[in-house]
Amino acid sequence: MKKLELILRPEKLEDLKQLLSDMNINGMSVTNILGCGNQKGFTERYRGTIVHVNLIHKIKVEVVVKDDIVNPLINKVRDGIATGNIGDGKIFVYNVEDAIRIRTGESGEAAL
Repeated sequence: MKKLELILRPEKLEDLKQLLSDMNINGMSVTNILGCGNQKGFTERYRGTIVHVNLIHKIKVEVVVKDDIVNPLINKVRDGIATGNIGDGKIFVYNVEDAIRIRTGESGEAAL
């Protein structure tokens, strides 16, 4: 099993949710985050003062999937949510040793 941590633009969350649903991936955790990377933020004027904003609002989605779904999922995510601009986000992949469903005691892939 693998855990995918996807950092993406907030406006792409609905597209990602639909993509995951289409692949029968139903479990996810979604977190509002602030971050910076290659986008490096932006400068704006607020009440007459120039302000440099380097922490951008992003969404973090965490999903755990079977090993054989990882590469097709990554390809669909890249095709489905990429705008081609800086700030599209990142995907991190982690190994998951085990998963246990608390209600039933099922473990491993059966717990997904």
